[in-house]
Amino acid sequence: MEETAVVVENVAQNVPANAPQGSMWGMILYCIVVVAVIYFLMVRPNKKRMAEYQKMLDSLQVGNRVMAAGIYGVIKKINEKTIELEVAKGVVIEVNKNAVAGVEE
Repeated sequence: MEETAVVVENVAQNVPANAPQGSMWGMILYCIVVVAVIYFLMVRPNKKRMAEYQKMLDSLQVGNRVMAAGIYGVIKKINEKTIELEVAKGVVIEVNKNAVAGVEE
């Protein structure tokens, strides 16, 4: 045990006091690069996908066949936040617009 303590003390004494501690600019540049990579790989594609989804929701029309919450139906009425879907003859349900996953042409 004493031998390792002596070795550690000798190594610690041999380190110069003015050893380089790294550049502050290097750290700042590293952080900027990491943030840029996250933005271009995660944030930007998600914003684009959300804009396309919102465009699809805005283009909904009565008579479109859509899938909402896993249920296929034909839009009978469009309200501000909901739509009414006819899922079978005479069966109309009301679902949130955000539940619409896709529109069939």
